[in-house]
Amino acid sequence: MAPIAAMPNPAPPDAPVGLRERKKQRTRDALVDAAHRLFLSQGYAATTVDEIAAAVDVSQRTFFRYFANKEEAALAVLADAEEYFVGRLRARPAAENPLTAMRAAICESWRDLHAAQDGRGVTAALELLQLIESTPTLLAAHLRRSADQERRVIEILAAREGLDPAVDLRPRLLAAVFGAVIRSAHLAWSTEASGSDRDGLEGMIAVIERHLDQLGPALAGDWRR
Repeated sequence: MAPIAAMPNPAPPDAPVGLRERKKQRTRDALVDAAHRLFLSQGYAATTVDEIAAAVDVSQRTFFRYFANKEEAALAVLADAEEYFVGRLRARPAAENPLTAMRAAICESWRDLHAAQDGRGVTAALELLQLIESTPTLLAAHLRRSADQERRVIEILAAREGLDPAVDLRPRLLAAVFGAVIRSAHLAWSTEASGSDRDGLEGMIAVIERHLDQLGPALAGDWRR
């Protein structure tokens, strides 16, 4: 399994980070990495919090300073990636239409994740996606997180366009459709990439873009032509 690295911080690069915060981040990263290695080698259900903590040579109490449970540790990398996507979406130029901004933000997020992990981001993501899809408990938790993210995206889109999402349905509909398209793309890529990573990062982004290219035709095109 490729070591898991944290997503780059969406804050300005010159923002000061203290020694204590760096040490805390390293401990958190080590716990996430150990959890994923154990989940993949012996199964999610069979892995205990004590085993994860022991693998990093910390106490169970230390583990619970960072995560409420092992489910949170399992989803930490994708949760961080989702947070980063939200930050990138907020930062997109105001002149971009909503779908263009979302498309750019998701591709930028994946590229940054890959770079933060020294080129191992795609392998780690593939392993995570396959673990989640094969573990009902994690899949349910991941879908709950996705619903929370969707609500945040609705708020961002509405604010960008100066709309009231309680009255104008477009932010709500676009956020829901975009989320479904990205999940479909990720599932398709994890199937295609199994065992080889296909064309790595750019291969995975190509799958995402291919799905997004079909969004318009699928919604409004003549399927029988």
